[in-house]
Amino acid sequence: MLRVGVVGVGNMGFHHARVYSELAKEGKVELVGVADADFERAKEVAKKFNTKPFADYRELAKEELDAVSIAVPTSLHKQVALEFIEKGIHVLIEKPIAESIESAQEIIKAAKANNVILMVGHIERFNPAVLKLKESIREGLLGEVVSISAKRVGPMAVRIRDVGIIIDLGVHDIDVISFLFDDKVKKVYARAGNVKHPAGVEDHALIMLGFSNGKSGIVETNWLTPHKTRTLTAVGTNGIAYLDYIQQKLTIYNDEWEKDAKINKREPLRNELVHFIECVKEGKRPLISGEDGLHALKVALKALESAKRDEVLEVD
Repeated sequence: MLRVGVVGVGNMGFHHARVYSELAKEGKVELVGVADADFERAKEVAKKFNTKPFADYRELAKEELDAVSIAVPTSLHKQVALEFIEKGIHVLIEKPIAESIESAQEIIKAAKANNVILMVGHIERFNPAVLKLKESIREGLLGEVVSISAKRVGPMAVRIRDVGIIIDLGVHDIDVISFLFDDKVKKVYARAGNVKHPAGVEDHALIMLGFSNGKSGIVETNWLTPHKTRTLTAVGTNGIAYLDYIQQKLTIYNDEWEKDAKINKREPLRNELVHFIECVKEGKRPLISGEDGLHALKVALKALESAKRDEVLEVD
């Protein structure tokens, strides 16, 4: 049986531990332990999910582990990931992959050198509504998609945040729009600012993405809106699709009809972790590789630079 662990059991890491514990009850994995610098938090989560707590992730890395989820602050991703990768332990890193391109490249290089599966936790790729939209686009239900816009707004959550909204939230839709277009971002232009965030990082942004053949994407994101909204609109030559990430709902319109897609609603995180486990067991490439995570990070960093310079920038 696959032996797994979780490093960082704040908001997101807690849910990784929860899902792994559910999968453990189904006989699919064994949750070996959870680690957190806040040992009281580690003990609380470990007790809840019937596993072992660790104050230091290095101690967890000494256990017999096959795979680990890393959900620590972004600035620590490289440091923590390399500890496990160099021991041959397969790694899922919560998005973004790292705080810099150099750190991301080092993680990817180490994973290849140690023959380790590296997956980046861009959870919306596992949202059933997104997968249904991808299928609908592939089947030509919208004709040729020419633009995709996303809105990801809501109040500021109380949790550790060492990056601004573009890297923390904007990367979700940068990745999803790239996935839906099956293309990489070529150019980016962004406007961003800080109104409320105490750390002084940007808390609102509007990002325009340029793709091949004149196709475009727009991402609107902020921590200012009093209610949470997570939506996406895809415009094609023969129709338009409205997607709600939270409700996992997809509605498609054309000249003749309006219809709601039939979607088997499931928790995206569970879908993501099941996929990660399958990749580890079968030795296959994950849906979101280190390179995919690196591209989303590159675009987000270029968006930050664009906002500072007020210029359209090319993405390498």
